[in-house]
Amino acid sequence: MDELARLAALHGVATTYEPAEGVSVPVPRATVAAVLGQLGVCTDTPEDVRAELARAEAAVAERLLPPVLVHWAASAPPAALAALPPGTRLRLEPDEMTDSDPSAPCNPADPAAAGPADEAAPAACADWDPRTVPPLGVHTLHARTPDGRAGTATLIVAPERAPAGPERAHGLLVQLYSLLSERSWGMGDLGDLADLARWAGRTHGAGFIQVNPLHAAVPGEPTDPSPYRPSTRRFPDPVHLRIEDVPEYADCPDAEALAGLASRGAELRRAVLEKGALIDRDAVWELKRAALDLLYAVPRTAEREAAYREFCAEQGPELDVHADWCAGHAGEDPKERADFHRWLVWLTVGQLAAAQEAARAAGMAVGIVHDLAVGVHPQGSALCGAPLYAAGASIGAPPDAFNARGQDWSLPPWRPDRLAATRYAPFRALLRGVFRYAGALRIDHVMGLFRLWWIPEGVPPAEGAYVAYDGEAMLAVLVLEAHRAGALVIGEDLGTVEPRVRRALARRGVLGTSVLWFERDWAGDGRPLAPGRWRADCLATATTHDLPPTAAKLAGAHVELRDRLGLLTRPLDRERAEDAADTAEWLDVLAGLGFETKGEEAAVAALYGFLLRTPARLVGVWLPDAVGDRRPQNLPGTWDQYPNWRLPLADAAGRPLTLEALTASPRANALLGAVREGASPRTAPPGARLV
Repeated sequence: MDELARLAALHGVATTYEPAEGVSVPVPRATVAAVLGQLGVCTDTPEDVRAELARAEAAVAERLLPPVLVHWAASAPPAALAALPPGTRLRLEPDEMTDSDPSAPCNPADPAAAGPADEAAPAACADWDPRTVPPLGVHTLHARTPDGRAGTATLIVAPERAPAGPERAHGLLVQLYSLLSERSWGMGDLGDLADLARWAGRTHGAGFIQVNPLHAAVPGEPTDPSPYRPSTRRFPDPVHLRIEDVPEYADCPDAEALAGLASRGAELRRAVLEKGALIDRDAVWELKRAALDLLYAVPRTAEREAAYREFCAEQGPELDVHADWCAGHAGEDPKERADFHRWLVWLTVGQLAAAQEAARAAGMAVGIVHDLAVGVHPQGSALCGAPLYAAGASIGAPPDAFNARGQDWSLPPWRPDRLAATRYAPFRALLRGVFRYAGALRIDHVMGLFRLWWIPEGVPPAEGAYVAYDGEAMLAVLVLEAHRAGALVIGEDLGTVEPRVRRALARRGVLGTSVLWFERDWAGDGRPLAPGRWRADCLATATTHDLPPTAAKLAGAHVELRDRLGLLTRPLDRERAEDAADTAEWLDVLAGLGFETKGEEAAVAALYGFLLRTPARLVGVWLPDAVGDRRPQNLPGTWDQYPNWRLPLADAAGRPLTLEALTASPRANALLGAVREGASPRTAPPGARLV
C-alpha cells in the first residue's frame, strides 16, 4: 500500500469500491486527494502526503483511547478498555442528558477503592469500574495510567436494541402534500394528516401512517419541491400548518383579512382538484405566510407564552441560527423578524405532535412514521454556524446496474471527524427533535450511517469515493434516542447494501425495507422470493414514491411514460417485453398461491395479500394503490420533464380526489378492509388466503 493509500485508510477514505460481488474498481488518485482535502488533509505534494501520514500515524500510536467508544448496555465493555495498562483509573463525566444520575459512582465493585480526585478530570466526574454499566447516555471517559499517561474519549451507552413495536401492523404510505381535503389551502396539511390517521385507525385498524420528509425547505423561484433536499433536517416546514388550528386564529381581530386569505386558499385547492393545476407550494406559502403574520400579532395567553419560551430554550442556539437564516432568506432583518420564524417552528412542532396524538387516539400502535432525509441543501440553514459539512463535496451513489454513470444528489456530507469531535451532538439533537412527534422514524439511505459516496466538486459521480463513518457510534446514538422516545426505527436499505450493514441493523432492532418487485432469490434461480423466505424484521411494501404505482406496473404504463419522456436507454419493445415478463412471473406466483389476479383491482389486492403472507412485521399500503392512481409521485432522472412532488392523489382515471372522497371510495375501502382482515391474527392466521 503506497503512502496516499495508507493516509486515506487512516481517514476512512476508500481507494476502491465493489459495484458487484467480486468486482473491485479503483478510485482515481485525484479523487482520493480531493476527498482528503475536504477532510482538512493536505496532499498537494508528495512531501505533504508524507508529513500528513507521519502525523496521523503518530496520533494513532500515541493515543490512549480511540475518540469514541460504544457500550451496549447488556454486552461486555468496549474491547479497547481491555488493552489499557493494569491499574488505569477510569472516570466518567456526565453528559447534559442521561437516563439516571451519573454523578455518583455507577455501582462499582469496590466503591471504597476510589482514590483521590484526578486532576485531569472535572470534579463532576465519578470513578467507573468497567464491570458495571453506566447510565444510558453520552459521557466523556477520562483515563489515567499509573505512569501518568492520560486520554479522553466519548463513551456512548445505548440499549441493546431499538424498541420492537407490534408483532404485526399494517398502515398507509402517503406524500402529505398530495392529500388535499375540503379544508386544505392548495396542498395537504397537518390537519389532513390527523384526519387521515383517525379514519385509517378507526375504520381499517391501521397501525401507522408513513409520510414524506416534512423538513424545512429552501425558498426559491420556484422552491425546489423535493422533500429530500431540505434547508435543515432539524426543524419542520411551516407550510404544512393548518392555519385554522392555530389557537390565536379565533382571537384575531382582523377576521375579514383572514377570511379573504382562506378564500384564496380555497381557490388554490379548487384549481388543483377541479382544473388540473399542479400543487403550487410557493403560492400556498404566500397565503399562509400572510395569515401567520396576522396571527403572530395576536397576544398569546400566559400559558402559551410560557410554553413557547420553554420550547425556544430547549432548542438552543440551533433554533436561533435557523430563524436568523429564514429571516435573511426572506429579505427581512433578523433582529426584528427572527422571533416570528422561531414561533413558526413551535407551531409546526405542536401540530405534528397533535397528529401523532390523533393517530394514537385512533388506536394506532405506532402512529405517524416520519422520514429522515439523507442530507441537506447546500444553501440551507444547516450549513450556517459550526462547520460540520464538507462544502466542497456532495453525496450520491457509484455506478451500478441501474445507473452506469452514478448519481450526484447535490447534498453536502457531514464530516465524520467533526461529528466525532462534537460527541455526535448534531445527530443527537436532530433525532431528538424528530422523535418528539414520531411513532417511528424511517432513515432514508440508512447505509449512510456507515459510509457515503463523496463526489468532490468538478468530478463526475462515477469517480467519487466512499468515506467511512463510525457506524457503531451512529447506530448507538440512533438506538439510544429511539429508546428514549419509545419509537421504532426503519432503515431504507434498498439497493447495494453491504451484508455487514444489514446484520448490524438487524442486531440492533432496526427494521429494513423490502419492496415486492425487488424480492427475488438473487443467490439462486432469480425467481420471486417465496413469502415464507422473506425477512420478518422489515416494512414490506409493493412500491415506493420513486417507483410506479402498482396499477401502472401491472399495465406497463410506467414504461410508456419513460418512453414519452425520452428516458429509455434501450429499445421500447425490449423494455416492454422484459417488464411484462417480470409482471407475468409475479402474477403466476400469486395464482399458484390461490390468489385471484384477473382484473386490476384483484391483482392489486393479491399483491398486498402476498405481502401479508410474509412474516414482515409491518406492511405498508401505498395510498395511490388504494384508488388506482397510475402516476408516480417522483420519476428519478427527471427535473422539469415531469411534475415531481406536485401531483395530488387521483383515481384510476387521473381525476384528483379529496380526503373526503378517499374515505368514501369503494375501491379504497375494499382494499384496506381486505388488508385489515388479512393482517388480523384473529381472522386470518399466517398463510390464510386473501381474495
